[in-house]
Amino acid sequence: MVVSCKSFGLFGIDSFSVTIEADISPGFPAFDIVGLPDTAVKESRERVRSAMLNCGFSFTDQRITVNLAPADIKKEGPLYDLPILISILMSTRQLSVSLDDSAFIGELSLGGEIRRVNGVLPMTIKAKDEGIKHLYVPAENATEGAVVQGVNVYPVKNVAQLLRHLKGIEKIEPVLFQEDESVENDFPDFADVCGQLEAKRALEIAAAGGHNVLLIGPPGSGKSMLAKRIPGILPEMTFQEKIETSKIMSIAGIIPKGTSLVSERPFRSPHHTVSFSAMSGGGTIPKPGEITLANNGVLFLDELPEFSRKTLESLRQPIEDRSVTISRVNGSVTYPCNILLVAAMNPCPCGYFNHPTKVCRCTDKKIYNYLNRVSGPLLDRIDIHVEVPPVEYSELSSRVKGESSEEIRKRVNSARKLQNIRYKDTGVNCNANLTSKMVKEFCKTNEEAENLLRQAFDSMGFSARAYDRILKVCRTIADLENCEIITADHVAEALQYRSLDRKYWEI
Repeated sequence: MVVSCKSFGLFGIDSFSVTIEADISPGFPAFDIVGLPDTAVKESRERVRSAMLNCGFSFTDQRITVNLAPADIKKEGPLYDLPILISILMSTRQLSVSLDDSAFIGELSLGGEIRRVNGVLPMTIKAKDEGIKHLYVPAENATEGAVVQGVNVYPVKNVAQLLRHLKGIEKIEPVLFQEDESVENDFPDFADVCGQLEAKRALEIAAAGGHNVLLIGPPGSGKSMLAKRIPGILPEMTFQEKIETSKIMSIAGIIPKGTSLVSERPFRSPHHTVSFSAMSGGGTIPKPGEITLANNGVLFLDELPEFSRKTLESLRQPIEDRSVTISRVNGSVTYPCNILLVAAMNPCPCGYFNHPTKVCRCTDKKIYNYLNRVSGPLLDRIDIHVEVPPVEYSELSSRVKGESSEEIRKRVNSARKLQNIRYKDTGVNCNANLTSKMVKEFCKTNEEAENLLRQAFDSMGFSARAYDRILKVCRTIADLENCEIITADHVAEALQYRSLDRKYWEI
């Protein structure tokens, strides 16, 4: 007798429907799982057998064949344990209920407990699309699945509880979604940063327009301290951004326990030894990398020149296109990476080139080689270059608190509100994402500003990409001042954020 039940699999950040078919036939005792299972799926045989016996069910001594359809897509992970067990119980007539509009997800312990799995949120979204009305998931995953309206998500702790529910003996109540409206900002405050007014201003512009930033300065000047405070001034996430970010974290298995939706923008800070695959994503079945895990948030690369050249160059296309495509024999996956890239570096190997009081011990050749670990094409894609000088003693000893992150965030929110209205129905949510065509349409300059831009372009040798990016930064500076037309003052400020590479790179 062949019976089936429904489940789901993961590929990229999306899910696909899987039908679990079980057949019991006469023959030598065997338990085979087919349909391109990986090792974790094949090991389900032992977990399912032990769970059935320990829960008081009999395990047949006939031949069991379980098929995971479609058979041409690789299945991975232990999430198929529960649907395999249900299908075997149905085929051996130890369970007899209608499961036409139901689906099951969960890993089994040997004693029949149901353990959490990754990717429940995208699988719940797929369940809704497939018309599934009842979805049974591990209790620890239920809150993230409950976000999706139109599907009853049942938190299941163990096999016995699930079967009592299916037989109508003791019902499990579905989890209801309750969004936490009072989300606290747990990021460090800009008020704790002494001095560095120019750097704070640059980071405010970066947050308001979604621009990539390079911080360059000597050790101890506060580059990392500033970078870690950027998420605290970014605008609040939209519901769609929360869903997208939660999906990615759910798949990666890093969504906080008991969390329905991730409400804080991610902040990822990989070590400089991170590999190419860990940064961009990869694997036999592609997994999201750091640039995807930072989607809708900040990717902070400290000590930028210490990253391998291959790893840094892998950032060029994603930060330009806001997505990364990973191709494997099994297929291609496109991950979103709408990130704000923040990088920090010293001006030389010892860190004290151009320091006002300390002597740099590096030769010109060492400095040149160090700086050129960051390629020109990558540097060209960073909108704002900020010099972070050493902090004066008077600033460190001052008892006067600086401007708080909350005050800066209000101005950022106002600027983003203007951008949302201006770019409504265009698919663009901030100035940094403008296309070349949109730059010409929305970055209007007066005559004085146009003349200043022309002079800078001729004298400083900017590329076409740099020209577009300067105009985007000008647009953000104007938005912070609620100006529709870009003026010469806006251009002058934007230009100073592109001069740093000439100062250091022309050694």
